[in-house]
Amino acid sequence: MRQHVNPLSKHFFEIDPIPPLNKVFENPKLPLHLDIGCASGDFLFELSLKNKNWNYIGIEIREKLVLNANLKIKNKEFNNLYFSFGNANNIFDDPKNKPLINSITSISFNFPDPWFKKKHHKRRVIQPKFINFLSNSMQKRSLIFIKTDVKELFEYMELTISECINFQKLANQDFRFNESFNPNKIQTNREKYVIFNQLKIYESIYMKI
Repeated sequence: MRQHVNPLSKHFFEIDPIPPLNKVFENPKLPLHLDIGCASGDFLFELSLKNKNWNYIGIEIREKLVLNANLKIKNKEFNNLYFSFGNANNIFDDPKNKPLINSITSISFNFPDPWFKKKHHKRRVIQPKFINFLSNSMQKRSLIFIKTDVKELFEYMELTISECINFQKLANQDFRFNESFNPNKIQTNREKYVIFNQLKIYESIYMKI
């Protein structure tokens, strides 16, 4: 069972800026993808090995998972992968991370914590303020991918993003995944679990216009 962490805790307001891309990646000019809520990073480890044409950054709020993931990077040859600990909203608010944000090609939110109780909806990673920030910061034609097995959460995320006029929903069936951050359609651990149990997956793609 996934351990929930309150993202509004003061513990997450002290941010270590993500290093400049040329200090993190062998080739900082490659397209950059951020996976927000990357958990232990298994999804990104597989992606980074199978697709060397992209750089990947995983953001995770559970510090122990990030420490373990970065230790794994040091022990093996991963020159297009980096993990950062913290609340994504606070990381993006840090002016020192502006160059990073300007370099983003796409962002994914894969099976984020649903925070079912209405009083906890403010803890959800996708918030109007965050989406508005992304709409004003991301480059045109950059993408946001959302995926969950919780219908109510999916509807909430869709509504929050669609209320921002700077994002346009794309038709999944017409999208060329072979040109995306995940050309081989690698699945997260949660996605494998959902498919194995024959549950429904809800997903959408949005483009900055």
